[in-house]
Amino acid sequence: MNVNHIPQGVLIGRAKVPGIAHPVVVTVRDEQLVDITAPGLATVRDYAESADPAGLVSKAKGRVIGDAQAILANSVAGASKADLPTLLAPIDLQAIKASGVTFVVSLLERVIEEQARGDKSRADALRTEILDLIGTDLSQLVPGSDAAMKVKAALIEKGVWSQYLEVGIGPDAEIFTKGQPMSAVGYGAEVGLHPISSWNNPEPEVALLVTSEGKIIGATLGNDVNLRDVEGRSALLLGKAKDNNASASLGPFVRLFDGDFTLETVENADISLRVEGQDGFVLEGGSNMAQISRTPASLVAATIGDHHQYPDGLVLYLGTMFAPVKDRDGAGKGFTHKVGDIVSISTPSLGTLSNRVNLSTKCPPWTYGTSHLLRDLSRAGLL
Repeated sequence: MNVNHIPQGVLIGRAKVPGIAHPVVVTVRDEQLVDITAPGLATVRDYAESADPAGLVSKAKGRVIGDAQAILANSVAGASKADLPTLLAPIDLQAIKASGVTFVVSLLERVIEEQARGDKSRADALRTEILDLIGTDLSQLVPGSDAAMKVKAALIEKGVWSQYLEVGIGPDAEIFTKGQPMSAVGYGAEVGLHPISSWNNPEPEVALLVTSEGKIIGATLGNDVNLRDVEGRSALLLGKAKDNNASASLGPFVRLFDGDFTLETVENADISLRVEGQDGFVLEGGSNMAQISRTPASLVAATIGDHHQYPDGLVLYLGTMFAPVKDRDGAGKGFTHKVGDIVSISTPSLGTLSNRVNLSTKCPPWTYGTSHLLRDLSRAGLL
Protein backbone atom coordinates (compact mmCIF):
# COMPACT_ATOMS: atom_id res chain seq x y z
CA MET A 1 0.00 0.00 0.00
CA ASN A 2 1.54 3.27 -1.10
CA VAL A 3 1.82 6.23 1.24
CA ASN A 4 0.11 9.15 -0.45
CA HIS A 5 0.23 12.90 -0.15
CA ILE A 6 -1.32 14.66 2.81
CA PRO A 7 -3.52 17.53 1.66
CA GLN A 8 -2.98 21.14 2.61
CA GLY A 9 -5.47 23.04 4.72
CA VAL A 10 -6.80 22.72 8.25
CA LEU A 11 -6.92 19.02 9.05
CA ILE A 12 -8.31 17.17 12.03
CA GLY A 13 -8.21 13.47 12.82
CA ARG A 14 -7.48 10.92 15.49
CA ALA A 15 -4.53 8.69 16.31
CA LYS A 16 -3.64 5.87 18.64
CA VAL A 17 -0.45 6.68 20.52
CA PRO A 18 1.52 4.01 22.42
CA GLY A 19 1.22 4.47 26.16
CA ILE A 20 -2.01 6.50 25.98
CA ALA A 21 -5.24 4.63 26.62
CA HIS A 22 -7.54 7.01 24.74
CA PRO A 23 -7.36 8.10 21.09
CA VAL A 24 -5.87 11.58 20.69
CA VAL A 25 -7.14 14.39 18.48
CA VAL A 26 -4.55 15.42 15.91
CA THR A 27 -3.82 17.94 13.20
CA VAL A 28 -0.96 18.35 10.71
CA ARG A 29 1.53 21.22 10.91
CA ASP A 30 4.72 21.49 8.87
CA GLU A 31 4.42 17.81 7.90
CA GLN A 32 4.29 16.79 11.56
CA LEU A 33 1.35 15.13 13.32
CA VAL A 34 0.40 17.21 16.35
CA ASP A 35 -1.66 16.05 19.33
CA ILE A 36 -4.14 18.85 20.19
CA THR A 37 -6.16 16.94 22.80
CA ALA A 38 -6.98 19.19 25.77
CA PRO A 39 -9.45 19.38 28.66
CA GLY A 40 -12.82 20.24 27.14
CA LEU A 41 -11.40 19.54 23.68
CA ALA A 42 -10.79 15.83 24.04
CA THR A 43 -12.76 14.65 21.00
CA VAL A 44 -13.25 15.59 17.37
CA ARG A 45 -16.86 16.23 18.38
CA ASP A 46 -15.69 18.94 20.82
CA TYR A 47 -13.75 20.77 18.12
CA ALA A 48 -16.56 20.35 15.57
CA GLU A 49 -19.17 21.84 17.91
CA SER A 50 -17.10 24.97 18.61
CA ALA A 51 -17.99 28.36 17.12
CA ASP A 52 -15.04 28.28 14.70
CA PRO A 53 -13.67 24.74 14.21
CA ALA A 54 -11.02 25.63 11.62
CA GLY A 55 -9.80 28.60 13.63
CA LEU A 56 -9.71 26.63 16.87
CA VAL A 57 -7.75 23.75 15.33
CA SER A 58 -5.31 26.17 13.69
CA LYS A 59 -4.55 27.94 16.97
CA ALA A 60 -4.73 24.97 19.34
CA LYS A 61 -1.61 24.24 21.36
CA GLY A 62 -0.21 20.76 20.96
CA ARG A 63 2.77 18.46 20.93
CA VAL A 64 4.40 16.77 17.96
CA ILE A 65 3.96 13.00 18.04
CA GLY A 66 5.83 12.19 14.84
CA ASP A 67 6.31 12.70 11.13
CA ALA A 68 2.89 12.65 9.45
CA GLN A 69 4.00 10.54 6.48
CA ALA A 70 5.73 8.04 8.73
CA ILE A 71 2.59 7.68 10.85
CA LEU A 72 0.50 7.29 7.70
CA ALA A 73 2.82 4.45 6.62
CA ASN A 74 2.66 2.88 10.08
CA SER A 75 -1.15 2.82 9.90
CA VAL A 76 -1.21 0.13 7.21
CA ALA A 77 -2.65 -3.12 8.52
CA GLY A 78 0.01 -5.80 8.88
CA ALA A 79 2.87 -3.31 8.69
CA SER A 80 2.38 -1.37 11.93
CA LYS A 81 5.05 -1.12 14.59
CA ALA A 82 3.54 -1.19 18.07
CA ASP A 83 5.84 1.54 19.38
CA LEU A 84 4.71 4.12 16.78
CA PRO A 85 1.40 6.01 16.47
CA THR A 86 -1.25 4.93 13.95
CA LEU A 87 -4.14 6.86 12.44
CA LEU A 88 -7.75 6.07 13.28
CA ALA A 89 -10.95 7.17 11.57
CA PRO A 90 -11.06 10.99 11.87
CA ILE A 91 -14.41 11.11 13.73
CA ASP A 92 -15.54 9.79 17.09
CA LEU A 93 -18.95 10.52 18.66
CA GLN A 94 -20.68 11.50 15.42
CA ALA A 95 -23.43 9.33 13.92
CA ILE A 96 -22.39 7.63 10.69
CA LYS A 97 -25.04 8.21 8.03
CA ALA A 98 -25.11 7.68 4.28
CA SER A 99 -27.15 8.71 1.28
CA GLY A 100 -27.77 6.37 -1.63
CA VAL A 101 -28.76 6.50 -5.30
CA THR A 102 -27.52 10.07 -5.71
CA PHE A 103 -25.87 9.52 -9.11
CA VAL A 104 -27.51 8.16 -12.25
CA VAL A 105 -24.91 5.42 -12.80
CA SER A 106 -25.44 4.16 -9.26
CA LEU A 107 -29.19 4.43 -9.77
CA LEU A 108 -29.11 2.20 -12.84
CA GLU A 109 -26.90 -0.36 -11.12
CA ARG A 110 -29.24 -0.53 -8.13
CA VAL A 111 -32.16 -1.23 -10.50
CA ILE A 112 -30.06 -3.97 -12.13
CA GLU A 113 -29.25 -5.48 -8.72
CA GLU A 114 -32.91 -5.57 -7.87
CA GLN A 115 -33.95 -7.10 -11.19
CA ALA A 116 -31.12 -9.66 -11.00
CA ARG A 117 -32.21 -10.67 -7.46
CA GLY A 118 -28.58 -10.71 -6.41
CA ASP A 119 -27.42 -12.95 -9.31
CA LYS A 120 -24.42 -11.22 -10.90
CA SER A 121 -24.49 -13.56 -13.92
CA ARG A 122 -27.68 -11.82 -15.11
CA ALA A 123 -26.34 -8.29 -14.73
CA ASP A 124 -24.97 -7.70 -18.25
CA ALA A 125 -28.16 -8.72 -20.05
CA LEU A 126 -30.31 -6.71 -17.68
CA ARG A 127 -28.08 -3.65 -18.02
CA THR A 128 -28.61 -3.60 -21.79
CA GLU A 129 -32.35 -4.21 -21.48
CA ILE A 130 -32.91 -1.49 -18.88
CA LEU A 131 -30.77 1.07 -20.69
CA ASP A 132 -32.77 0.43 -23.86
CA LEU A 133 -35.96 1.14 -21.91
CA ILE A 134 -34.99 4.22 -19.91
CA GLY A 135 -31.84 5.53 -21.60
CA THR A 136 -29.52 7.87 -19.76
CA ASP A 137 -31.71 10.98 -19.86
CA LEU A 138 -32.29 10.58 -16.12
CA SER A 139 -29.09 12.53 -15.57
CA GLN A 140 -30.90 15.70 -16.59
CA LEU A 141 -33.80 15.24 -14.19
CA VAL A 142 -34.21 17.19 -10.97
CA PRO A 143 -35.46 14.71 -8.35
CA GLY A 144 -39.04 15.40 -7.36
CA SER A 145 -39.68 17.79 -10.25
CA ASP A 146 -42.74 17.64 -12.55
CA ALA A 147 -40.49 16.31 -15.31
CA ALA A 148 -39.23 13.54 -13.01
CA MET A 149 -42.78 12.56 -12.11
CA LYS A 150 -43.66 12.29 -15.81
CA VAL A 151 -40.70 9.93 -16.32
CA LYS A 152 -41.87 7.95 -13.30
CA ALA A 153 -45.32 7.54 -14.85
CA ALA A 154 -43.79 6.38 -18.15
CA LEU A 155 -41.53 3.85 -16.43
CA ILE A 156 -44.40 2.46 -14.39
CA GLU A 157 -46.29 1.99 -17.66
CA LYS A 158 -43.30 0.10 -19.11
CA GLY A 159 -43.16 -2.12 -16.05
CA VAL A 160 -39.65 -1.16 -14.93
CA TRP A 161 -40.44 1.13 -12.00
CA SER A 162 -38.26 0.38 -8.99
CA GLN A 163 -37.87 1.46 -5.38
CA TYR A 164 -34.42 2.66 -6.42
CA LEU A 165 -35.89 4.87 -9.12
CA GLU A 166 -38.25 6.21 -6.44
CA VAL A 167 -35.38 7.48 -4.28
CA GLY A 168 -33.28 8.36 -7.34
CA ILE A 169 -35.70 10.75 -9.02
CA GLY A 170 -38.58 10.95 -6.52
CA PRO A 171 -39.08 13.69 -3.91
CA ASP A 172 -37.35 11.91 -1.01
CA ALA A 173 -33.65 11.05 -0.74
CA GLU A 174 -32.44 7.72 0.58
CA ILE A 175 -30.75 8.29 3.94
CA PHE A 176 -29.65 5.34 6.06
CA THR A 177 -27.42 4.49 9.01
CA LYS A 178 -24.10 3.19 7.76
CA GLY A 179 -22.64 2.36 11.15
CA GLN A 180 -22.63 3.24 14.83
CA PRO A 181 -20.54 6.02 16.41
CA MET A 182 -16.94 4.87 16.93
CA SER A 183 -17.30 1.95 14.48
CA ALA A 184 -15.57 3.44 11.41
CA VAL A 185 -12.04 2.41 10.42
CA GLY A 186 -9.38 4.75 9.08
CA TYR A 187 -6.53 4.96 6.61
CA GLY A 188 -4.61 1.71 6.15
CA ALA A 189 -7.06 -0.44 8.10
CA GLU A 190 -8.74 -3.54 6.71
CA VAL A 191 -12.27 -3.09 5.37
CA GLY A 192 -14.70 -5.93 5.85
CA LEU A 193 -16.98 -7.98 3.59
CA HIS A 194 -19.60 -10.24 5.13
CA PRO A 195 -18.52 -13.81 4.23
CA ILE A 196 -21.96 -14.68 2.79
CA SER A 197 -21.42 -12.25 -0.11
CA SER A 198 -20.07 -13.25 -3.52
CA TRP A 199 -20.92 -9.99 -5.36
CA ASN A 200 -19.69 -6.79 -3.76
CA ASN A 201 -17.80 -3.61 -4.45
CA PRO A 202 -16.23 -0.48 -3.00
CA GLU A 203 -18.17 2.78 -3.09
CA PRO A 204 -15.76 5.74 -3.28
CA GLU A 205 -17.44 8.78 -1.79
CA VAL A 206 -17.01 12.16 -0.17
CA ALA A 207 -18.37 12.35 3.37
CA LEU A 208 -19.38 15.61 5.04
CA LEU A 209 -18.82 16.51 8.68
CA VAL A 210 -22.01 18.10 10.03
CA THR A 211 -22.61 19.73 13.42
CA SER A 212 -25.54 19.16 15.75
CA GLU A 213 -27.09 22.32 14.30
CA GLY A 214 -26.89 20.96 10.75
CA LYS A 215 -23.95 23.12 9.69
CA ILE A 216 -21.53 21.55 7.20
CA ILE A 217 -18.01 22.28 8.44
CA GLY A 218 -15.70 19.91 6.55
CA ALA A 219 -15.23 16.82 4.44
CA THR A 220 -13.28 13.59 4.20
CA LEU A 221 -13.11 10.55 1.93
CA GLY A 222 -15.11 7.40 2.55
CA ASN A 223 -15.57 3.85 1.31
CA ASP A 224 -19.21 2.79 1.75
CA VAL A 225 -18.46 -0.93 1.28
CA ASN A 226 -21.50 -2.62 -0.28
CA LEU A 227 -22.76 -6.18 -0.76
CA ARG A 228 -24.55 -6.07 -4.10
CA ASP A 229 -25.99 -9.57 -3.93
CA VAL A 230 -27.46 -9.07 -0.46
CA GLU A 231 -29.11 -5.73 -1.25
CA GLY A 232 -30.20 -7.09 -4.63
CA ARG A 233 -32.19 -9.88 -2.98
CA SER A 234 -34.19 -7.34 -1.02
CA ALA A 235 -33.79 -3.68 -0.14
CA LEU A 236 -35.01 -4.65 3.33
CA LEU A 237 -31.60 -6.30 3.75
CA LEU A 238 -29.86 -2.92 3.43
CA GLY A 239 -28.63 -3.12 7.03
CA LYS A 240 -26.97 -6.47 6.34
CA ALA A 241 -25.54 -5.21 3.06
CA LYS A 242 -24.10 -2.03 4.52
CA ASP A 243 -23.38 -2.37 8.23
CA ASN A 244 -20.82 -5.03 9.08
CA ASN A 245 -17.57 -5.10 11.02
CA ALA A 246 -15.10 -2.67 9.36
CA SER A 247 -17.46 -1.87 6.48
CA ALA A 248 -17.29 1.93 6.96
CA SER A 249 -13.97 3.53 6.12
CA LEU A 250 -13.18 7.26 6.50
CA GLY A 251 -10.06 9.39 6.23
CA PRO A 252 -7.25 10.00 6.32
CA PHE A 253 -8.30 13.34 7.87
CA VAL A 254 -11.29 15.65 7.90
CA ARG A 255 -10.41 18.86 6.11
CA LEU A 256 -12.27 21.75 7.74
CA PHE A 257 -13.84 24.53 5.73
CA ASP A 258 -11.94 27.81 5.65
CA GLY A 259 -11.34 30.51 3.06
CA ASP A 260 -9.52 28.13 0.70
CA PHE A 261 -11.63 24.99 1.10
CA THR A 262 -15.42 25.26 0.93
CA LEU A 263 -18.53 23.26 0.11
CA GLU A 264 -18.13 24.48 -3.48
CA THR A 265 -14.74 22.74 -3.59
CA VAL A 266 -16.46 19.50 -2.60
CA GLU A 267 -19.24 19.97 -5.13
CA ASN A 268 -16.70 20.12 -7.96
CA ALA A 269 -14.23 17.50 -6.78
CA ASP A 270 -13.02 14.70 -9.05
CA ILE A 271 -12.89 11.41 -7.15
CA SER A 272 -10.68 8.59 -8.42
CA LEU A 273 -10.75 4.90 -7.50
CA ARG A 274 -8.08 2.24 -7.93
CA VAL A 275 -8.45 -1.40 -6.93
CA GLU A 276 -5.34 -3.59 -7.07
CA GLY A 277 -5.78 -7.31 -6.57
CA GLN A 278 -3.24 -9.92 -5.54
CA ASP A 279 -4.28 -11.71 -8.76
CA GLY A 280 -2.88 -8.84 -10.86
CA PHE A 281 -6.31 -7.39 -11.55
CA VAL A 282 -6.44 -3.59 -11.66
CA LEU A 283 -9.62 -1.54 -11.78
CA GLU A 284 -9.55 2.22 -12.24
CA GLY A 285 -12.34 4.72 -12.50
CA GLY A 286 -13.54 8.08 -11.38
CA SER A 287 -16.48 10.33 -10.79
CA ASN A 288 -17.17 14.03 -10.58
CA MET A 289 -19.22 15.42 -7.74
CA ALA A 290 -20.79 17.95 -10.11
CA GLN A 291 -22.85 15.07 -11.54
CA ILE A 292 -24.65 14.42 -8.26
CA SER A 293 -28.44 14.57 -8.68
CA ARG A 294 -29.16 16.05 -5.25
CA THR A 295 -27.03 18.81 -3.79
CA PRO A 296 -24.94 17.97 -0.72
CA ALA A 297 -26.81 20.64 1.23
CA SER A 298 -30.17 19.08 0.36
CA LEU A 299 -28.93 15.66 1.48
CA VAL A 300 -27.84 17.12 4.82
CA ALA A 301 -31.23 18.81 5.17
CA ALA A 302 -32.91 15.45 4.55
CA THR A 303 -30.81 13.94 7.35
CA ILE A 304 -30.90 16.51 10.15
CA GLY A 305 -33.47 19.14 11.07
CA ASP A 306 -36.69 19.50 12.98
CA HIS A 307 -37.54 15.91 12.01
CA HIS A 308 -34.29 14.37 13.36
CA GLN A 309 -31.56 15.59 15.70
CA TYR A 310 -27.99 14.42 16.29
CA PRO A 311 -26.60 15.97 19.50
CA ASP A 312 -23.04 14.93 18.67
CA GLY A 313 -23.29 15.78 14.97
CA LEU A 314 -22.86 13.35 12.12
CA VAL A 315 -20.81 12.38 9.12
CA LEU A 316 -22.76 11.85 5.89
CA TYR A 317 -21.54 9.78 2.95
CA LEU A 318 -22.83 11.52 -0.19
CA GLY A 319 -23.18 8.50 -2.47
CA THR A 320 -21.16 7.29 -5.45
CA MET A 321 -21.56 7.31 -9.21
CA PHE A 322 -18.96 4.60 -9.63
CA ALA A 323 -20.45 1.11 -9.87
CA PRO A 324 -17.68 -1.19 -11.21
CA VAL A 325 -18.76 -3.54 -13.99
CA LYS A 326 -15.36 -4.55 -15.43
CA ASP A 327 -15.17 -8.33 -15.80
CA ARG A 328 -12.71 -9.92 -13.39
CA ASP A 329 -12.95 -13.70 -13.68
CA GLY A 330 -14.27 -14.06 -17.20
CA ALA A 331 -16.64 -12.49 -19.70
CA GLY A 332 -19.99 -11.50 -18.25
CA LYS A 333 -18.99 -12.18 -14.65
CA GLY A 334 -18.54 -8.53 -13.72
CA PHE A 335 -16.56 -7.22 -10.79
CA THR A 336 -16.45 -8.43 -7.23
CA HIS A 337 -13.83 -8.05 -4.52
CA LYS A 338 -11.28 -10.65 -3.50
CA VAL A 339 -9.59 -10.80 -0.14
CA GLY A 340 -6.36 -8.82 -0.30
CA ASP A 341 -7.58 -6.15 -2.72
CA ILE A 342 -6.13 -2.70 -2.07
CA VAL A 343 -8.74 0.03 -2.54
CA SER A 344 -7.51 3.61 -2.94
CA ILE A 345 -9.87 6.59 -3.16
CA SER A 346 -8.32 9.96 -3.98
CA THR A 347 -8.97 13.61 -4.67
CA PRO A 348 -6.34 16.39 -4.44
CA SER A 349 -8.15 18.44 -1.80
CA LEU A 350 -8.64 15.49 0.60
CA GLY A 351 -5.70 13.19 -0.14
CA THR A 352 -6.00 9.41 -0.45
CA LEU A 353 -7.87 6.85 1.60
CA SER A 354 -6.41 3.34 1.16
CA ASN A 355 -7.61 0.09 2.72
CA ARG A 356 -7.05 -3.63 2.30
CA VAL A 357 -10.10 -5.89 1.80
CA ASN A 358 -10.73 -8.79 4.15
CA LEU A 359 -13.75 -10.67 5.45
CA SER A 360 -15.59 -8.85 8.22
CA THR A 361 -15.12 -11.94 10.38
CA LYS A 362 -11.34 -11.73 9.90
CA CYS A 363 -10.90 -7.98 10.41
CA PRO A 364 -10.00 -6.86 13.92
CA PRO A 365 -13.24 -6.85 15.93
CA TRP A 366 -14.70 -3.54 17.02
CA THR A 367 -14.18 -3.50 20.79
CA TYR A 368 -13.58 0.18 21.69
CA GLY A 369 -16.87 2.04 21.94
CA THR A 370 -18.23 5.26 23.37
CA SER A 371 -18.27 3.97 26.96
CA HIS A 372 -14.59 3.01 26.75
CA LEU A 373 -13.67 6.42 25.32
CA LEU A 374 -15.50 8.33 28.03
CA ARG A 375 -13.99 6.25 30.84
CA ASP A 376 -10.46 6.68 29.45
CA LEU A 377 -10.90 10.44 28.95
CA SER A 378 -12.26 10.73 32.49
CA ARG A 379 -9.26 8.88 33.93
CA ALA A 380 -6.98 11.24 32.00
CA GLY A 381 -8.74 14.30 33.44
CA LEU A 382 -9.84 15.51 30.01
CA LEU A 383 -13.60 15.68 30.51
